[in-house]
Amino acid sequence: MRIILDAMGGDNAPLAPLQGAAKAIKELGVEVILCGKEQQLRALAAEHHIALDGIEILHSDDVITMEDAPTDITKSKSGCSMAVGLTALKDGKGDAFVSAGNSGALLVGATMIPRRIKGIKRAAMAPILPTESGHAILMDAGANVDCRPEMLEQFAVMGSIYMEKVMGQEKPAVGLINNGTEPCKGRELEQETYALLQASGLNFAGNIEARDVPMGSCQVLITDGFTGNIVLKLYEGMAKFFSHALKNIFSGSGKMAALIIKDKLMAFKEATDYKNVGGAVLLGISKPVIKAHGSSDETAFFHAIRQAKICVDGKIVETITASLDARKAVDKAGSAS
Repeated sequence: MRIILDAMGGDNAPLAPLQGAAKAIKELGVEVILCGKEQQLRALAAEHHIALDGIEILHSDDVITMEDAPTDITKSKSGCSMAVGLTALKDGKGDAFVSAGNSGALLVGATMIPRRIKGIKRAAMAPILPTESGHAILMDAGANVDCRPEMLEQFAVMGSIYMEKVMGQEKPAVGLINNGTEPCKGRELEQETYALLQASGLNFAGNIEARDVPMGSCQVLITDGFTGNIVLKLYEGMAKFFSHALKNIFSGSGKMAALIIKDKLMAFKEATDYKNVGGAVLLGISKPVIKAHGSSDETAFFHAIRQAKICVDGKIVETITASLDARKAVDKAGSAS
């Protein structure tokens, strides 16, 4: 299996992607195609004694930055490392693509270069959130500010497949994020989506309020990109708040107490650390694309590559495509009768 990695994307590029790639080759048995400035990558590998066995480098002088407009990836920055990698993915040179670069550019590039799965109306940015009972996938987390009910239904289908195939969650419960649990709650979007999800055949658990998301009663969280991005950012902010609060509690005279529960604290930290998840998958694209966190280090890049490998092994794209085809067949048969 060959994973294509944008070596120039992210706060810690290009060293962290290079280190993560080397670790993945050693521990996951994959090959990695690095997209970026070849001379710089080879110099870094030599300086840090990183073997390039199993690594191919696709050279690109240009880099799309966080300040660039997302559409620049198909215009003034069409030769950037991200675009080079997505083009290689489209051409079948690799099986999946990983980048910690500009999120908007990645979404535009993935939509325009390898393109969406036929029949998918919009691709969704889908991060994995830690919950009290495990993990949940949030769809959408910012890719689509304005959504229609049928788009949210597709998000639910794709999210359910991902949680089953990648996260190992049997019959994941689907929750529609809303301002109340009653079916009549929400805007026209939520009310119409509720009806579609009820008839979808998915394990729909109904509406879920934001305060219940961390409890883990639902493993597939559905909403529009505007609401989803607010949920995600609040989630991240609360994680930092609790981390700082715990440090303050166990500082000074609390150090002895911290030693007593050290193992539990470390387990909690591991469970809530984004580095161990990998990144947000762009569900709905015709080949697996993973958006790693902008501040990803070696560990985070390793897990993003691992996540990409699981997506390929789990045949996520193929399963989503088959599910869409089956739904079309049912709808066609129903309309014919």
